[in-house]
Amino acid sequence: MSPPPTQADARQSLNAHVAAKGGEIHGKYGPHLGWSELLRLLEDPACVRYPCDIVFGDGPLQTGEMAFPEPKGARPEDGFTIYVHPCFATQRERVPALVLYQLVVVNYGAFASADDAETFGAAALGLSLDDYYRALCDLADVMGQPHGRPAAVTPHSASTHPNVHPYLDTAPTQA
Repeated sequence: MSPPPTQADARQSLNAHVAAKGGEIHGKYGPHLGWSELLRLLEDPACVRYPCDIVFGDGPLQTGEMAFPEPKGARPEDGFTIYVHPCFATQRERVPALVLYQLVVVNYGAFASADDAETFGAAALGLSLDDYYRALCDLADVMGQPHGRPAAVTPHSASTHPNVHPYLDTAPTQA
């Protein structure tokens, strides 16, 4: 008889599961998961365990926080409001990277880690872990710039250049 699974085994299993679920989302809503695909994803109970809506507002956000899933009630079944920093309201093509990170908490609760959120978001967007992490860092930089635009990005670079991933300011690395 094998020993019972450890907490490390459970974490490894969850990380493998979120990677697979992210891959399913990429297959269903990719290869480019933009704003309209994100809204459809949030309505899909096979991908999002509890009802969610998005609000652009500071609400419960702490200083420097880009997004946060706030429960609507005492039970997860009551749903969540995912608050997204208002500086992203005019950059909706970049919001999926933020919301996907938060969906791990919605779907798996407090047991989910930052590593799980990064694994899930990267898989859902079809990015390497490094590229997804870099995208999140780029988004964090947006919050500190006038008009919510990183200094290195012009209005046409990230969103229109054919070799630049919409969530990154440069071309993604090859995984």
